[in-house]
Amino acid sequence: MKKYTLLVTGIILSLILLAGCNAENETSSENQSEEKLNLYTTIYPLEDFTKKIGGDLVNVQNIFPPGADAHTYEPTTKIMVDIANSDGLIYSGVGLESFATKIQTSLEKEDVAFINAGEGLELVDMHSEDEHAAKEDTHSEDEHAAEEEDHSDHEHATEEDTHSEDEHAAEEEDHSDHEHATEEDTHSEDEHAAEDDTHSEDEHAAEEDTHSEDEHGHNHGDTDPHVWIDPIRSITLAENIKNALVELHPEGADTFEKNFSDLKSKLEELDTKFSTVIESSDKKEILVSHAAYGYWEDKYGLEQISVLGLSPTQEPSQKELQTIIETAKEHSIKYIVFEENVSSNITDIVQGEIGAEAVTLSNLETITEEQINNNEDYFSLMNKNLETLKKILSN
Repeated sequence: MKKYTLLVTGIILSLILLAGCNAENETSSENQSEEKLNLYTTIYPLEDFTKKIGGDLVNVQNIFPPGADAHTYEPTTKIMVDIANSDGLIYSGVGLESFATKIQTSLEKEDVAFINAGEGLELVDMHSEDEHAAKEDTHSEDEHAAEEEDHSDHEHATEEDTHSEDEHAAEEEDHSDHEHATEEDTHSEDEHAAEDDTHSEDEHAAEEDTHSEDEHGHNHGDTDPHVWIDPIRSITLAENIKNALVELHPEGADTFEKNFSDLKSKLEELDTKFSTVIESSDKKEILVSHAAYGYWEDKYGLEQISVLGLSPTQEPSQKELQTIIETAKEHSIKYIVFEENVSSNITDIVQGEIGAEAVTLSNLETITEEQINNNEDYFSLMNKNLETLKKILSN
């Protein structure tokens, strides 16, 4: 009987131990499947889209401090260490974050994913308007140069005609004199031709130098990086993020796909709202502090009159500033757009010159502490932008 009791007890203990092991394995498996990705992003829309797509399967932090200027930001050593200890950095890849490639190079030996959310996007080229303005400015100079060239050619032709008559007279007087004269004439013509060629090359080189300086002085010399203000282009940003999350965490693929689909639908609805408001308005011109709204121009036909360039550090010359003020007056501009993360004394000067009322648009590069505390997101901020546009375009 004792042997039987001991046997039963042994079996029970074995079952308990086995159940405990199975429970431990199941817990370990569950923890593994619920393990979150730790990711960093640059511009705010990438942070918001990653949170919306990743849901409970991701921890997302933005490397930009609240209200920072994304154009001039440089990561700290602490941020570099944080990224090195994370699963990845998501950046726009459209020319805004020059530091991203530097970080990638520095961390090439670390197991960190670098995700280019802007891959495959069609970007707006900001050269064309500046080149047109430069051509307008140099047109009169070109005409003046052409007149001088025509005058010079006419004088040269007259000299050649006179010279021909002199040669003919010299030929009748003395053959030797003719040879000497011909030698001098040939030498003179060669020198003149060389001068013409050199002059032409110098003019061409100067023209190219001027053109290059005009392009460089007016803008980045590249494309507009503010792609996220276009809801349709933002779908591409979101899709690239979704694909990266699926690759990094395949177990969450179904969640990521569903969340992306919901986000895409909301972005399409937002696009329809912007299209309706802007395209139905008779007025299309808005005066802005910096040229962050080129994609609204490209997508909806808006026309931004920008005080500063693509970056807030690109300030206008005195002549350009006067042109901006005159253009604003011509279009009867009553509002001037300021941004939370951009401040400029020059914009204040323009406001004073035209007597415009200040309004605010969010360029969404970064958001402020107040917006964070108010639980704002991409859609709430874009809808506020839409209400501001309604006000601006109704006058």
